[in-house]
Amino acid sequence: MISHNQQLFERAQKHIPGGVNSPVRAFKSVGGTPRFFVAGSGAHVTDADGKSYVDYVGSWGPLILGHAHPGVLAAVQEATRKGLSFGAPTESEVDMAELLCESLPSLEMVRLVSSGTEATMSAIRLARGHTGRDLLIKFEGCYHGHSDSLLVKAGSGMLTLGNPSSAGVPADLARHTLVLDYNDTAGLEAAFAEHGAQIAALIVEPVAGNMNLVMPRPEFLQAMRRLCSEHGAVLIFDEVMTGFRVGAGCAQGLYGITPDLTTLGKVIGGGLPVGAFGGRREIMAQVAPLGPVYQAGTLSGNPVAVAAGLATLKCVRAAGFYEQLTQRTRQLTDGLRAAAARNGVPFSAQAVGGMFGLYFRPECPQTYAEVMSCDQQAFNRFFHGMLDAGHYFAPAAFEAGFVSAAHAEADIAATVAAAEAVFKAW
Repeated sequence: MISHNQQLFERAQKHIPGGVNSPVRAFKSVGGTPRFFVAGSGAHVTDADGKSYVDYVGSWGPLILGHAHPGVLAAVQEATRKGLSFGAPTESEVDMAELLCESLPSLEMVRLVSSGTEATMSAIRLARGHTGRDLLIKFEGCYHGHSDSLLVKAGSGMLTLGNPSSAGVPADLARHTLVLDYNDTAGLEAAFAEHGAQIAALIVEPVAGNMNLVMPRPEFLQAMRRLCSEHGAVLIFDEVMTGFRVGAGCAQGLYGITPDLTTLGKVIGGGLPVGAFGGRREIMAQVAPLGPVYQAGTLSGNPVAVAAGLATLKCVRAAGFYEQLTQRTRQLTDGLRAAAARNGVPFSAQAVGGMFGLYFRPECPQTYAEVMSCDQQAFNRFFHGMLDAGHYFAPAAFEAGFVSAAHAEADIAATVAAAEAVFKAW
């Protein structure tokens, strides 16, 4: 009999491009039928056929407390009783701004938006307005949302200006983006030596999470800060994914780097759409209505979404929260590494905070090229074996995974045992 998931996917494809509202959900890179989820509780989700999975996607990062956390649900229910949206200021927006600025010393002022894409797009516009320059530096393999300036891939040479990586992005716009190699300090220094006077901003995922998980070399982040300061460029840390995922002070606290602007999302919305950008007061003062850089949003600072985010952030600030989350995540990566080794499968894994990366290669990658050398077919085989066994990983070889505070030792142990069986079958 055809599954309910398959029936829903066939219906969806008639009226939704590709049958999904975000591309990676389509299972295109791994093959098969996407799962349509109907419920989630703690570390578990249930699909349309009634099958339960241990979830390592967590809505792509926001659900650091797990699905349907009672405290978050209570905050949302209380907020909805007062109204869904006002299009006017609310006290909860002020509470969120104060909490974010208290948590991150680099934030002196912050503006709430509704998505990570809005946050990065606005931060780049602000950097250009503040400096009066046009050129943007980004890194191959880092994803900062789907605004035009950021849908750019590298050219043939290290210092080649970018080319559009999506139809509909003007080549004239892409030429204002310089694409470099992640973790290549020498390439970064060469780019500033040649283009320093034209560079408005450098944007980076301080821990890359969109080409799988790639850890930064400390000297790479340090060089960014030094070069941006020397040349008057704005350093933007895109912490939409890493923000409050890798630690209480985000990646900037973990590595001791102070960016000029920071973008946030995911965890600060607790599962509902919230984003933010903020930083130095002198830069943020350029944002309308104070300054000439325009940014607006009808649902920015939506009270229901902000309530979910505030409830989440208050929970993660509890003593020992990140120590336990880190320990649980490393339990997963250590267990999977050991299971692969026992069965002779070339495999590596690493974790930071509640994020992890799995790679079908002997050593963890440090560059985009090394990520691309991973055995994608091996990942696809692993993915489907684990899916069949009731463990849901990201349906793509080049995405980071996430563990929540709701994952118990028993959940992790069950996942490692399932992986052992999958590897043994190879």
